Amino acid sequence: MKLAFSTLGVPGLPLPDVLRLATAHGYHGVELRAHPEEPVHPGLGSAERADVAAEFKGSGVEILGLAGYARVAAPGDDEPVLAEIRSLLDLARDLGAPYIRVFPGGDLDLQTPEEADATAARRLGTAAEYANDLGVRILLETHDSHRTAADAMRVLGLVGHRQVGALWDVMHTWLGGEQPSETYAALSPHLGYVQVKDIASAEDTTPLPLGEGVLPLAECVEVLSRHGWDGWLCWEYEKRWYESAPELPGLLGPGREHLSRLLNDSA
Repeated sequence: MKLAFSTLGVPGLPLPDVLRLATAHGYHGVELRAHPEEPVHPGLGSAERADVAAEFKGSGVEILGLAGYARVAAPGDDEPVLAEIRSLLDLARDLGAPYIRVFPGGDLDLQTPEEADATAARRLGTAAEYANDLGVRILLETHDSHRTAADAMRVLGLVGHRQVGALWDVMHTWLGGEQPSETYAALSPHLGYVQVKDIASAEDTTPLPLGEGVLPLAECVEVLSRHGWDGWLCWEYEKRWYESAPELPGLLGPGREHLSRLLNDSA
């Protein structure tokens, strides 16, 4: 498996510094938070996009994916959501990124679960054709209204398109009560990559260094290894939302070492 980290852990950090961190600490790739407050986002012009692609190519670090914020199950008109997805897909194509991340974002105060599923599936099915033309996959993250693999599969089963898959966030499936073996069994035909992290408890989700919390990271890696999965593990350290959390750069080396140990033990 290859290792990456998300720029959610280094909010606003200039891209050359992000790439230096990746190469210095032995990470193969970076997941880019595609938000206007970050250096890389859909508002970039063509020359800026070319510069970003060239910087990554020159560093030898891969762009794992673009973490977008489109909410595919949210109530409302389809077109604004589809436009947001298309803008992410265009950026991914220009940068050479294989994936974009979208959230479910259903509102079960305003929708039944069936309505949320149908809304997400309709939008993803429409966007899938555009994604197919660009050679980029859309990944639905296990998150918010659809935090377990069982939830996500209700949507993916309706979509049935190879360009739409799943992003496994290990915190949300754990909070939803799923065992890693159950999550993998459900998502494996659709799995793009896996986001790892650690937290103190279900009540305190402040990010911790990998291995210092309660999330079943060893079990997740063991399940993936046992099934011969050879994709990406991406450390999503949520520094942007927890300003008091320790700075990520000082944790990247020990984090990579912890993941490497888990990989060696599972082998």
